[in-house]
Amino acid sequence: MATTVQKITLSPSRDIPFNKLVLAQTNVRRIKAGVSIEDLAASIARRGLIQSIHVRPVLDAGGQETGMFEVPAGGRRYRALEMLVKQKRLAKTAPVPCVVGNPSGAILAEEVSLAENIERAPLHPLDQFRAFMDLRDKGMSEEEIASAFLISVNIVKQRLKLTGVSPTLLDLYAEDAMTIAQLEAFSVSSDHGRQEQVWEAIKNSWSKEPYQIRRMLTENTMRASDKRAVFVGLDAYEAAGGEVLRDLFQSDDGGWLQDVPLLERLVIDKLHVMADEIAHEGWKWIEVAVSFPYGAAHGLRELQGVPIDLTDEEQATLDALRDEFDKLQAEYEEADELPDDVDQRFGEIETAVEALEARPVRFDPADIARAGVFVSVNADGSLLVERGYVKPEDEAPASPQDGNDPDAEGINDPAMVGSVQRAVISVGGQSTQPDDDDEDGIKPLPDPLVMELTAERTLALRDKLANDPATAFLAVLHKFVRDVFSRYNTHGVAMEVFVRGTVFSAQSAELRDTPYALSIEARHKSWESRLPGDVTDLWDALAAFSGPEQAELFAHCVSFGVNALYERADRYGNGAISAHGVQQRLAEADYLARAVGLDMVDAGWRPTVGNYLGRVTKARILEAVREGEGERAAQLIDHLKKGDMAKEAERLLADSGWLPEPLRLVDLNVEAVDSSSDNEEEALPEFLAGDDEGELAEEKEQHLDAAE
Repeated sequence: MATTVQKITLSPSRDIPFNKLVLAQTNVRRIKAGVSIEDLAASIARRGLIQSIHVRPVLDAGGQETGMFEVPAGGRRYRALEMLVKQKRLAKTAPVPCVVGNPSGAILAEEVSLAENIERAPLHPLDQFRAFMDLRDKGMSEEEIASAFLISVNIVKQRLKLTGVSPTLLDLYAEDAMTIAQLEAFSVSSDHGRQEQVWEAIKNSWSKEPYQIRRMLTENTMRASDKRAVFVGLDAYEAAGGEVLRDLFQSDDGGWLQDVPLLERLVIDKLHVMADEIAHEGWKWIEVAVSFPYGAAHGLRELQGVPIDLTDEEQATLDALRDEFDKLQAEYEEADELPDDVDQRFGEIETAVEALEARPVRFDPADIARAGVFVSVNADGSLLVERGYVKPEDEAPASPQDGNDPDAEGINDPAMVGSVQRAVISVGGQSTQPDDDDEDGIKPLPDPLVMELTAERTLALRDKLANDPATAFLAVLHKFVRDVFSRYNTHGVAMEVFVRGTVFSAQSAELRDTPYALSIEARHKSWESRLPGDVTDLWDALAAFSGPEQAELFAHCVSFGVNALYERADRYGNGAISAHGVQQRLAEADYLARAVGLDMVDAGWRPTVGNYLGRVTKARILEAVREGEGERAAQLIDHLKKGDMAKEAERLLADSGWLPEPLRLVDLNVEAVDSSSDNEEEALPEFLAGDDEGELAEEKEQHLDAAE
């Protein structure tokens, strides 16, 4: 005989006027969570009540129904309806869809309330993202979706962006094999194939941080904040077919430009157009490059042009701006904080005044015919035009005997009068250094890199010394005493007083834009504007300066004599300076650095791919990260390829204060060395004590000279 299965009877549903409902004390929810009552009320007002309310009849003492119903499950919906009634957006007798439970059944009201809350399955985020996509595909705008769900438009954009990730990776996220932070990182690229390649590369690694995913997806791109991108402009780049990657989940500094070769071509093309316009001015030559190395104009004579006077209209505008500035300054002199609009106006006035005061310069046509121009991109992405540099071979003869001077050909030619020569435009290229991926050991730093690093230190030391007249005076006095008293030798000194500027034959591409280089250039131009153009007037001009002014100018001039450069000396003493002389120079530079308080970190030096990390072996990179940020940081990157490791090390070391050995200020304990020891060899610092060019093993002595 078959067993009879007891059939389940569902609670009946009915519409009950809202004013017949009361909130039950048996509702288990006590803590606010999820969507607010206000947002739920707004949702009900827009879409109606999507889910009915569970209620039970209220019984009197005799067990009879009173006509009222309590709400043990659905209390938040009840409160939202109550809010709409109070706002008079819902009638208090409006019928509410309800499921009516048995008040005398075996199931407690608390159990019903608890079951409704804990059995509710939240929507998976991916389902939400895809639902937003469906709504947009069916005609709703991002703004309409945001308004419908009471969220910001940016959140809608972010969730829609996530649906653009590779379906393979979305499936992994749905299976909890990937975190939402990792998925957000993948959304920075729209290339599904590349996304999947990156995941395959890191999925079995213990380190799958979002920053690593972003870096791998953008490793062949360029930041929109790069000076080249600023110079060209994103609109021009995109108009030429370039794409920009954007990160909606983190600050991306304008995004990443994907087509770097296209951008570099646009930069050169734009520079060439600018050079073509300048060529009509009649210059002999124009050099074009994204950037020129520090000291590119060394050995060239800079023309001293005459600033063009302001027009009456420009002078009136300048006077009006200065008057407005003075009035605002007087009005807000006692204010603790400037209003935003006033602060903005101050900035506008200062910019306008600077533009008017930065007068263009007029040059003599004869000088223009033999001089040239450097055209490049400034550090802030603006066009940098440096006019008026004469090469030694283009100088006019001091006293020509006849009219057959080849250098003056065309300048004095009657046929050339009234015409303007066409400048020869040349575009400079940039060289790259091959990677040393196969070098795993800690080997000596290559000579060119040490020379570049000490070039930076020399510039920073010059800048410090120029701001310390007392030490500058002491440094010159020190050199003079060594010159005058025979007991001292004067070889391998760091103060070359006569004053001869040192040329940096090896330097990083970033040297020109360093804080110390910019500081020296600004100070030099400031003094240059105060000095007379004719040398016959120089003595009187110097005598007219006050004592402090003379001291400041003295320190500035003295600073150009600083030579703290490492250079490779001939190991057999056939060069201009011996290995011992290089060591003596570096030791004296340490004394000078200590005297002026030079700290290369405070001076603004930071390890970058260009100035250090991309120039050394992987072992050196890991050593730097280990010293600067600890073993844990080094372990985060030790599995990367050299190029990726260098980029990540730059980020890790940005604020660490770490310096390579050539830039550190070591403890000084150097004994005086007399002139008879010039040919002796001394133990060198670790960064120099080795062979970076692979000499034979028998030549690798324990005590090596600076050439190694």
